[in-house]
This record gives sequence, C-alpha cells and structure tokens, in this order.
Amino acid sequence: MKRKLFKSYEFEFDVNQKKVLATFVKQSLKQMETDTRLVREVKVFNSIADKLSSSTEKIKFTKDEKTKLTFQLKENVKHLKKKMDDAWFLTKWFYKNMYTQYNKILKILED
Repeated sequence: MKRKLFKSYEFEFDVNQKKVLATFVKQSLKQMETDTRLVREVKVFNSIADKLSSSTEKIKFTKDEKTKLTFQLKENVKHLKKKMDDAWFLTKWFYKNMYTQYNKILKILED
C-alpha cells in the first residue's frame, strides 16, 4: 500500500457548513482569548476565521490549522455526545442536529 507524499489541505464546504464552522471558530476564539497561554491557538483560529469569511468556494488550510480545527471539533463532538446521552427528548433533538453537522464537517476534514 502506497502512502501519499503530499496531502492537500484544500476543502470545499457548502454554505451551511461554512456558517456552522464560522460560528464554531468565533465561539472558540471567545473562549481562548481570555487565556494568555493560548496565544498561538488564537492566531491559528483567527486565520481560520478569515479564511471562512472569504467568498472563495475552496478553502485552503495549513497543516497546523487543519490539525487544531479537527482536534477542537472532535472534542466538541465528544462533549455533545455526552450531553445527548444525558438529555431529555427535546434537548436531545437540539443536540442531535449540531452533532450530525459537526460529524459531517469532521468527515470532510478527515478524508
């Protein structure tokens, strides 16, 4: 089995996925900006937010941006899964929508 020498970090998201990602990145930035130890992550997420706000169809991330975004999304999916397991019907229904959207985005990022 051959491994690829170079990996492409260019992704194509639809309008809704871009909105969800932009909201997620802005929310993450609000949480990270208060911590002085996370200066590097704040710079990376600011760069991601700028790329998501552009009108281009394809978004090209750096390896670091893709890695940090994927990690944050995975952690958020774990948290949502835990919340869904403990929630009542109506709350579970709200969480399930976000959960499926984040999983679709993760699938795009990991392929």
